Amino acid sequence: MVRNPDLIASIRSIPDFPKKGIVFRDITTLLKDRVAFNRAIDILHEHYRSKEISKVVSVESRGFIFGAPLAYTLGAGFVPVRKPKKLPAEIIREEYKLEYGTDAVEIHKDGISSEDRVLIVDDLLATGGTILATAKLVERLGATIVSLGFLIELSFLNARERLQAYDVFSVIKYDSE
Repeated sequence: MVRNPDLIASIRSIPDFPKKGIVFRDITTLLKDRVAFNRAIDILHEHYRSKEISKVVSVESRGFIFGAPLAYTLGAGFVPVRKPKKLPAEIIREEYKLEYGTDAVEIHKDGISSEDRVLIVDDLLATGGTILATAKLVERLGATIVSLGFLIELSFLNARERLQAYDVFSVIKYDSE
């Protein structure tokens, strides 16, 4: 299924980056196009506007590009999730596995409460490791996760299987490399 072909046309595909066999989906071309960027935010807003979202949580750094304006349009707060040692107040941390090794994400403990209805937003859903770690942070703080939203989903990597406990929405889907 091709969803939003006009937005797909605004994304530059770079073959063999960062390594041979990978097609990198460069969103900078969408971001610089005010019509395409606004349309992407509008599609996300329209999908979530009736969901009573109180906080939008996004992962650094490109997730911030979509999460902050979406929080504004939804009338919600914005909470950043960052790589280790970037947040100044008391945090909680969640480690996750990479292809080789591990990484971690952190969130301020006071960023979310148990009363919050949370939308987690990122630019890209690939394998789902980072977003799953983010969801675990939100759940540890007691909030309800309403949905996980993405600009792009690389559906051929089957992240939805990892994220089957959550509602997942993507603006654009790529079914193959």
